[in-house]
Amino acid sequence: MRTETAAPETRAPGGKLPMGALLALATAVFITSLTETLPAGVLPAMSADLGVGESAMGQSITVYALGTALTAIPLSALTAGWRRKRLLLSAMAGFALANTVTAVSVSYPLTMAARFLAGVAAGLAWALLAGYARRMAPAHLQGKAIAVAMAGIPVALSLGVPAGTFLGKAFGWQSAFGTMTALTVVLLIWITATVPDFPGQKRGSRTPMLRALSVPGVTPVLFVTLVFVLAHTILYTYIAPFLDRLGMGRSTDLVLLVFGAASLLSIWIVGALINRRLRLLTIASVLLVGAAAAIMAVLADSPALVYVAVTLWGLGWGGAPTLLQTAAGDAGGEHADAAQAMLVTLWNAAMAAGGVVGGVLLGALGSESFPWSVLALLVPVALVVLTASAHGFPRARAAVEGA
Repeated sequence: MRTETAAPETRAPGGKLPMGALLALATAVFITSLTETLPAGVLPAMSADLGVGESAMGQSITVYALGTALTAIPLSALTAGWRRKRLLLSAMAGFALANTVTAVSVSYPLTMAARFLAGVAAGLAWALLAGYARRMAPAHLQGKAIAVAMAGIPVALSLGVPAGTFLGKAFGWQSAFGTMTALTVVLLIWITATVPDFPGQKRGSRTPMLRALSVPGVTPVLFVTLVFVLAHTILYTYIAPFLDRLGMGRSTDLVLLVFGAASLLSIWIVGALINRRLRLLTIASVLLVGAAAAIMAVLADSPALVYVAVTLWGLGWGGAPTLLQTAAGDAGGEHADAAQAMLVTLWNAAMAAGGVVGGVLLGALGSESFPWSVLALLVPVALVVLTASAHGFPRARAAVEGA
């Protein structure tokens, strides 16, 4: 039995979801996602003010991902005994500090240090949030609780980045990061008022992080996470040059808006069905992204079909974080926190690698290689999901949730 299991009174009464607390977690997810991607929307202004080229300024996103990838596992191990609310508040305070420093910095090295700090805070938050959402919900609603919390990701991508870009153009890029700080301060108050607390793990019950790898099902979930995120990131990071080649460069914002809207619909569908259909939803997710890549690879000359492909992509990808976080938690069992920390590490490593691999592909083969690369990477992903029917992505999940 897990030592960190919540007392019954900390869960929502009457078998309902604690929506106020879950929406606070969704806002935390929104802040982590938007903090990571916001520089992409204000890159020219940031590079001009800090006196570096746009390629150098673009590394502010990479260093954020590296901060998360390098520290998620060790920090999760070091803070395993902390009260969960204290840890969540500490992580979000780290975002407030990092975004404040970014907003006032006139130095490129200082800005990069702040971005690394934000990545460290994200490592703590991401390793914590999915498990936090699970523990606040009744067993039969845990998947839906994670879906609500993870809704912050597509909202950040579809609405947050365009809004941040608008603020940056209208009032300066510093205002966008300052707004993030203000939002985080409000969130800290919200968390304090509405989110329940849970104990950490007792010292005698903790196990080495990597021991979770020996638990059946954990390795397949982590492999799928690494390769699926890599495939997605290659295409998403370089969607602008891909659209430029098709003569749709001026429609990039609209394309991303369609992607974000489809992702939100995906989150809703996954939240409604994940409790009994995690395996089927995961297979559908991979197939939808694969279908989108196939259309982009052979039929991208038609703008209408590009929008069809982007819609399928959003439908496939939007629920993926929820599906993979839930699968990792289920597979990990009593080592769920360790499995989540490793998932966060691999997720961000894949994001960092996606930017590098995509850049190499762009220079060597051109943007037309992106959809084909996605298809190639999705083949082993599909094979692992299909074969991991006993553990990882099991045929029946009711026993897991009823445990």
